[in-house]
Amino acid sequence: MPSSSSSSSRPALLRQLGLVSATALVVSNMIGTGIFTGTGFLAAQLGSTELILWIFVLGGVSAFLGAMCYAELGINFPSSGGEYVYLTKAFGPTWGFMTGWASFFAGFSAPIAAASLAFSEYLGHFFPALQSANASVIAGSGDYALRFGGAQIVACVLVALFTLLNVFGIQRVAKVQNFLTGLKVLVLLAFIGLGFGIGDGSTSNFSFIASRDTSTPIVEQFAISLVWVYVAYSGWNAATYVAEELHRPSKTLPWALGIGTVLVTALYLALNLVFVYASPLEQMKNVEAVGSFAASHLFGPVGAGVFAGLMAMSLMSTVNAMVTIGPRVYFAMARNGAFPAIAAKVHPKFHTPVAAIVAQAVCTMLMTMTPFPQLVLYIGMTLNLFTVMSVLSIFIFRKREGWQKLGAVSFLYPAFPVLFALVGIWMTYQGIVLKPYIALATFLTLATGAAVYRLRMGRQDSRSSTIETY
Repeated sequence: MPSSSSSSSRPALLRQLGLVSATALVVSNMIGTGIFTGTGFLAAQLGSTELILWIFVLGGVSAFLGAMCYAELGINFPSSGGEYVYLTKAFGPTWGFMTGWASFFAGFSAPIAAASLAFSEYLGHFFPALQSANASVIAGSGDYALRFGGAQIVACVLVALFTLLNVFGIQRVAKVQNFLTGLKVLVLLAFIGLGFGIGDGSTSNFSFIASRDTSTPIVEQFAISLVWVYVAYSGWNAATYVAEELHRPSKTLPWALGIGTVLVTALYLALNLVFVYASPLEQMKNVEAVGSFAASHLFGPVGAGVFAGLMAMSLMSTVNAMVTIGPRVYFAMARNGAFPAIAAKVHPKFHTPVAAIVAQAVCTMLMTMTPFPQLVLYIGMTLNLFTVMSVLSIFIFRKREGWQKLGAVSFLYPAFPVLFALVGIWMTYQGIVLKPYIALATFLTLATGAAVYRLRMGRQDSRSSTIETY
């Protein structure tokens, strides 16, 4: 661990984010790819409105339970890094490195790629060449084909723009993020209000069912479909990744996580009701840009164009939020010797981890060639493992002297961490059984992370186990 003099003289992250900005990061990370693309796939998998609504309720409750547990972890470890910090402290530096390694691929690069591709899909309402289906296959076939075309080019340009913005300082990013988040919430509220108020929908759609595209029993399929919902809610832990840049993290963090999660859950339920109000589930099956599809039924071609454009802008805030948060994980790891040292370098003027931001952008651009559904399943299955482990680490930390307990988690303890973990374990088990190739990709990600750590970083174990906090 560096001496205090060296720590104080080098450029560092600054506490510049308040409750509004932290909540905006949570909301922007959550509202995006999953809700703008997932309901059409869920219609094909589950076949009924009731099951779609219930799966989003379960996802929202689980996200809130996890958010409160993370808030307790965050106020005790108010440094950037999220799961990397918690798992290093609880289970040792190898697990800390593996969660950071997985975050680089499945936690941020892949979700940014998915959100950027969804952005292209919504622009495809105006320019069909930008739809993923029109991209050329460059390798593989079917569900496992790699594609490159207009969708990937636009997605990469969007990533590049927000990467540059993030290089030049977090205060400027926070202002842009607050604006885009406010716009996103207003767009969704307008879509919900106008959809029910003047939209050409029908309440009879709620009683219609759709023929399922899979023969998987509904209980098992519910667990796999929960992966889509998990991705839709991912981001409930976003503020913990920038804890080192929050004003008064012990107060700001729990409120940001709680408010953000509750707000998003309410919006998701309302949006799904509007989607079904707009169109019978059978017509909605496997539609990726479900927002513009619903808008075309509710408001006609002109209204659909307006909302397709606004929803594309809303996805921009999701991309920006994740481009901001991801590098803070790699920064925290590198600062403690568990990642290439260049990722810990902070620009002396802008106070941003430039190398970490750029490396994430390069990985993201490569991942835009991956098929969208497989990308979503890979994200959900990989991240679920580490969030469950992080929540369960509370049982270890609460035995330690001086641990600050959060009242919300103490209420009916240990119900919050246990219920969250049970949902995650069930989802993981069904994923391994029913989606073995995606599970294999998750396993390979973890195995390569462990191998890299042992081969190249193992000699730094003693340093990595000591997390710097500020």
